[in-house]
Amino acid sequence: MDNLQDSVGVNVESDSFTASAVATGDEPIALEADVEPEANSKNLTIISKRKRKHTSVVWNQFEMLPTGTNQELKAKCKECGVVYMANSKNGTGSMRRHMESCVRRDTRDVGQLLMSQDKGSLALSAKRFDAEHFRELITTAIILHDLPFSFVEYESIRATYQYLHPEITLVTRNTLKADVQKMYSREKARIKSMLELSPGRICLTSDLWTSIVTDGYLSLTAHFIDKDWVLQKRILNFCFMPSPHTGIALSEKLYALLCEWGIEDKVFTLTLDNASANDVSVDLLKNQLIENNALISDGSFFHIRCCAHVLNLVVQEGLKDIDSVVKKIRESVKYVRGSQIRKKKFLECVNLVGLDSKRGLRQDVPTRWNSTFLMLDSVLYYRRAFCHLELSDSNYKDCPNPYDWEKAEKICEFLEPFYNITCVFSGSKYPTANLYFPTVYTSYLSLKKSETSEDAYLSTMAKAMLTKFEKYWKDFSLILAIAIVLDPRYKLNFVDYAYGNVYGMKGSPQFLEVKRNLELLFAEYSKGKVSTINVVTSLPTPIAKNPAQKFLQRQTKVLKVTMFMNIYMLILLI
Repeated sequence: MDNLQDSVGVNVESDSFTASAVATGDEPIALEADVEPEANSKNLTIISKRKRKHTSVVWNQFEMLPTGTNQELKAKCKECGVVYMANSKNGTGSMRRHMESCVRRDTRDVGQLLMSQDKGSLALSAKRFDAEHFRELITTAIILHDLPFSFVEYESIRATYQYLHPEITLVTRNTLKADVQKMYSREKARIKSMLELSPGRICLTSDLWTSIVTDGYLSLTAHFIDKDWVLQKRILNFCFMPSPHTGIALSEKLYALLCEWGIEDKVFTLTLDNASANDVSVDLLKNQLIENNALISDGSFFHIRCCAHVLNLVVQEGLKDIDSVVKKIRESVKYVRGSQIRKKKFLECVNLVGLDSKRGLRQDVPTRWNSTFLMLDSVLYYRRAFCHLELSDSNYKDCPNPYDWEKAEKICEFLEPFYNITCVFSGSKYPTANLYFPTVYTSYLSLKKSETSEDAYLSTMAKAMLTKFEKYWKDFSLILAIAIVLDPRYKLNFVDYAYGNVYGMKGSPQFLEVKRNLELLFAEYSKGKVSTINVVTSLPTPIAKNPAQKFLQRQTKVLKVTMFMNIYMLILLI
């Protein structure tokens, strides 16, 4: 006690006090009291009071701030920095409520923390759980990944959801089915609104497919330009098509789908393959739409044959005469891919001859000629590896001989332009109608040139392809020739030049027919605006001399540009 008393100095100079611990050594401690004994007694009473300890849980997250000039007590949140009054009369209720909603404080499992990016840096932030948004995400995942409705009832999936959020409401498969139907109705209404607001007409493609269990399905796809002039492609229907698949049944089904979407008055073209039932159905559907005055030029441009399908038929016709070479190469690919041991042997041969093993072999599908071309191209690359495999594997009997290899190489070189054309036609993110005429025209010239080739098999193949090509050339070259006229890179002169090379004369009847139909198409879009054009063309002088005449001339130019843009927009969608 003596040491403690020696180290404490008390200085009482006013009504307040100051107590400080100083190191005084052996020097005596002096008490200076210039106040009255009552005041001194009062100050000593204050010294004996202890500071009250904070026991509330809020002080685990809040800290006291230094007292300001106004002598008010305040506390600051350690997480987000929010300041609250901390006087005893205010209590801790507001701070307790802040603890429950503090955006920086998270008492849940780390699985619920979401990564957020702020100004280029990643940070962890806790977001409120939205049950409705969670159900929408689950519904979207079920649709996109083709999951069964019972997915949400899997025990492990439910355990995972409850781990992420204990208060989550788990749905059943019946509820999920209802959510999918609601989303379908919502998306259907949105697409229907897009079709209604589209400024031009709509081009359709349709196909009929039979499943492995002989169930028929019909698809209907719409190609159009929306109100923002953005090219759109939407699958409107993929529905069950009961038997029989006759032309009458297909026509009735297609018309019912058009009425369901409300676009029976906005159709421009319908693209189908060359099945005989499609020819009957499209004629019946065209007659029904003509009766309702819903088609342009009385349906002259309504039926479009699928160009890729026609090209496939043309090339398949030529491949019939060289089937022996293709068969050998097809069997060689099947042999190599037949077992893991054969693959290993072939890879050893590839490494021995110094080829790239990552390129791989392609197996063709007999009904699609472009896959046959890819198979030929890949096998020709590994030609030396196959020859080496023939020497090292006695069971390999289908290796082509040198004559077959030479034949396959010429065939592959001959078919490459047709493969490139197929790739161009198959594009879905860009207009393809304006690309048809120049590519098909060059392929036609290639066939004419190969027809007189010195190679007998190549000449025979070109003649067979040319016969099939000319059969379909007359049916659908008209509307697609009009599309190339509206392409600023070609114009009408290119059509005259192309038809001149094909038919041997400039200004051929085929070219004149294209020009006549182009004028008819322009006149079709001019309906309803004739009076305005007549007013402008009946002016006494060709040069406008007053503001009214200038305004009419400007309006006429705008009208013509608008009509040409509408025609261009429609034809590019074919």
